[in-house]
Amino acid sequence: MPQTYEGPHQYFNVGGINTYVNPISQDGVMIHAVNVISWPYGAKTKRTGYSTFLGTPDTAQVNSFIDYHKNDDTTFKLLRASGSALYYSAQGTGAWTVATNGTIANGSAVGGAVLDNTLIVGDGSGSTRHTTDGITFTNTSLAPIASDFLEFQNRIYAMGTASDWFYSTTNDATNWNTSGTSDSSSFKVPGAGKLLKTFKAADRDIACKTSGRMYKWDGYNLVDMTTRYGPSSPYCIGEVEDFRFFTNQYGDFGFGGSKPTLISNAIQRQFYNINGGGIQGTAFSTIPGICHFYDYLKSVGTVTDDFTGRTINNTIQKYDFQKNEYLNWDMATKPTAWLSYKDATGYQQLIFGDASGQCYKFDTSFSDNGTAIPSEMVFVFNFGKPHYDKKWNWWRGFFNPGCQAKVQIACSDTYTYPTLRWFDLGDTTDGEVEFRFPNDSRSKLLFVRIYESSNNARYTFYGQSIDAQIQIQI
Repeated sequence: MPQTYEGPHQYFNVGGINTYVNPISQDGVMIHAVNVISWPYGAKTKRTGYSTFLGTPDTAQVNSFIDYHKNDDTTFKLLRASGSALYYSAQGTGAWTVATNGTIANGSAVGGAVLDNTLIVGDGSGSTRHTTDGITFTNTSLAPIASDFLEFQNRIYAMGTASDWFYSTTNDATNWNTSGTSDSSSFKVPGAGKLLKTFKAADRDIACKTSGRMYKWDGYNLVDMTTRYGPSSPYCIGEVEDFRFFTNQYGDFGFGGSKPTLISNAIQRQFYNINGGGIQGTAFSTIPGICHFYDYLKSVGTVTDDFTGRTINNTIQKYDFQKNEYLNWDMATKPTAWLSYKDATGYQQLIFGDASGQCYKFDTSFSDNGTAIPSEMVFVFNFGKPHYDKKWNWWRGFFNPGCQAKVQIACSDTYTYPTLRWFDLGDTTDGEVEFRFPNDSRSKLLFVRIYESSNNARYTFYGQSIDAQIQIQI
């Protein structure tokens, strides 16, 4: 059989997951990744973990957080809603303490907004309340019952329980009078569905309905955005530099104030696929999401990609806005609410709560609160000529010395992932490693798996090169 040799191929720009495009048209594509981040650019590093954050004032699910910073930017309270109470933590270091008049409907999320140092909150069931210290809350006279609030043009906008949108008197979060010198008012947002969420974008107040319809308000005119692809969950909105992200059953969307744009093609098979292993339909109405630095993170539950057949538990879909790429995390604890906030030292922190009432903070640890972090990446190679057999000669990988990652390969003529037979090459402790393949390593495709599950180290993977001889039949 004639052979051709064209030297090793190099793959030193490691991108994100992509199972949307025909894999034959790509060489060296990553088809599976769990618990890695894109650092440095073009490489992949195992993510760090998290540890417990403050105590557990109850054992009920944490449903929402509020970051209440005052205008001086030094005095702040963190608030959490769990069970039937609203709790506060002074400066994010004090123990969770029940706020005075902090009783809420059991199991409710609480929304809030700040105007001139006054925080106004509501759970969509009981009275709307306000505070100027984050400790004691007072019922807000004439304010509507609402579950979501927004400061816009020096007013507080409150999302009613149906389709009514209310706003307070200018410069006063506590004044909801509609007569005399007060100029509070309300109007109905038309169309099917009730109000789901309100947020700001491009100096407009955006109203989202449960039907997916979206409207924008400039203080004078309400404009129908003629779209039905709005957020499916009121808790999934993320924001980076006035650009919003949200999710629904069609995928993730980016929104800059004009029309929502689909951004999640690379992982569409995790939303819906022919085997029915995508995000559960019941999850879409409560998916919690957050933007932290330039990452959009959201907790979507158990997902099985129908390309690889691999199931990820407690899936976090991570979208890197700067690099326009997706990765997956599998966390030991499923987040039920997120918060990114600036702490007393000026550093941006990421915390989340779970179903048992515990909160956690991401840090530099090597484990998820003591549980080892399993990490892996899977690549598939066709050497640029998928229709020819290859004799695979060797694989070289570039890592940080002292890491504990290991490497496996599988030779195959098809993309049927569950039938792959994996062969261990070895570990990567030396940093730069080279493994020779067995003599019978012949196939049209080569799968490479890099994996690690220690709780005392991290690995950084900088890239790889592969050598093969193409087998041409005459």
